[in-house]
Amino acid sequence: MIGLVQRVSEARVVVDGRVIGEIGSGLLLLLCAEHGDGEGQADRVLAKLLKLRIFGDEQGKMNRSVQDVGGGLLVVSQFTLAADLSGGNRPSFGHAAPPELGRRLYDYFVERARAAHPVVATGEFAADMKVQLVNDGPVTIPMRIQ
Repeated sequence: MIGLVQRVSEARVVVDGRVIGEIGSGLLLLLCAEHGDGEGQADRVLAKLLKLRIFGDEQGKMNRSVQDVGGGLLVVSQFTLAADLSGGNRPSFGHAAPPELGRRLYDYFVERARAAHPVVATGEFAADMKVQLVNDGPVTIPMRIQ
């Protein structure tokens, strides 16, 4: 499973001109399931995400997690994270999970996130989304969980 984490001061997802998910300060997670991924990978991504110490403490050192600071999570499915550029200039997405598996794991992840964290917003799986964010720092961290 692949994730791209961005520390944000605000983020939102717009579909068909309307905001469907929005947070203030927190983490935006772009999430991609790959072939062979299962609930175990989703659980490990969530555990790492909730404990990831990338928010500043009193000295400005990245030493606090999203849970420590009471930030929100915005979880957006993004199969393009599985892009393979080795064959030329047009990316291949053959490593991405098929849509049925991707949706199941995305829904599972969101359900588990909502059970573990008080503020969780989402995008819409397979929709044409406009993601708006203010990256804080900027802090952007790639994750790959096997």
